[in-house]
Amino acid sequence: MEYIKMFRNPELGKKMLEEINNEVVEDITIMEVCGTHTMSIFKNGIRSLIPKNINLISGPGCPVCVTSQGYIDAVIELCRRDNVIITTFGDMMKVPGTNSSLKIQKALGRDIHIVTSPFDALLIASKNPRKEIVFLGIGFETTAPIIALSIYIAKKNSINNFSVLQSIKTMPNTIKNIVLNKDAKIDGFLCPGHVSSIIGVKPFEFLSKEFNLSAVIAGFEYCDIIAAIYFLVKMIRKNEHEVKNLYSRIVKYEGNTKALSIMYEVFTLSDSIWRGLGKIGNTGLILKEQYKNYDAESKFNINIKQVNVNKDCLCGEILKGVKKPTQCKLFSHVCNLTNPIGPCMITEEGTCGAYYKYSER
Repeated sequence: MEYIKMFRNPELGKKMLEEINNEVVEDITIMEVCGTHTMSIFKNGIRSLIPKNINLISGPGCPVCVTSQGYIDAVIELCRRDNVIITTFGDMMKVPGTNSSLKIQKALGRDIHIVTSPFDALLIASKNPRKEIVFLGIGFETTAPIIALSIYIAKKNSINNFSVLQSIKTMPNTIKNIVLNKDAKIDGFLCPGHVSSIIGVKPFEFLSKEFNLSAVIAGFEYCDIIAAIYFLVKMIRKNEHEVKNLYSRIVKYEGNTKALSIMYEVFTLSDSIWRGLGKIGNTGLILKEQYKNYDAESKFNINIKQVNVNKDCLCGEILKGVKKPTQCKLFSHVCNLTNPIGPCMITEEGTCGAYYKYSER
């Protein structure tokens, strides 16, 4: 606990904020990619403490938010089958599909279990041999290893009534896609800390080497984030381009090699559909051929369709850092946390969700 207090030191935070105010000489735009960073920035009032010419924008760092509407529609259809039990993380329950959500379907009597781990789903499978147990594989590289391990264990123990409906996203090429967007004017990145704890520093070095951009990997305490902003401002002002790791207590250069090993034992890279962003190459994971028996999409002959979302929703532009939630005419009065219209409002870690909860409207 004493160690953590170092990153919650108000005097240290105040000193770094003074340094930031002394460093800034021009308008700077920094994108934080991780939804947990977005929440921490809002919760700690960091936007109001930094100079006005530092523009913090949020990226596509909420895994639930970027899960395609077509995927949700497919899950809704699947849960209506008599012999299927759906297992899912709790934050998927209220994600709206075209006409329904898992929360509504559970209220209607569908067999849907909230779990905290895919291993819970394996346990349910072992206790219900006459049922098909489907785990909703949602997340980024952070959750991919444990999902991969559950599939590996299922195969090893011949648990054949377990499968995963896969929608895991990967971050590096998604960030590259954002950088290549000519409408995005980003000077530096606060890279996703949770993802970095798995994949390490190396996969983000393209930002400095290919695009001459500054980037920092940081933790989630307010001193972590203020320090990240300080170093980003300093590097941008001096025209220095590197990926600096301020989260070395968790993040290693090569990442978590054991986690990566099991992840790529089971999965391989693929294209993926991001809600609000569309199809992006090499930003998803699919099961390798030897694990295809645990792929729910193939097992149940599921066809995940692309669905057109509300044309007035600006989530695509918000996730790319081109627009802010307050520029969307649906924000707050039509689209809110109790009635989310677009993906960014689905959870409090989504950009619109954070703006709605913490900003004045």
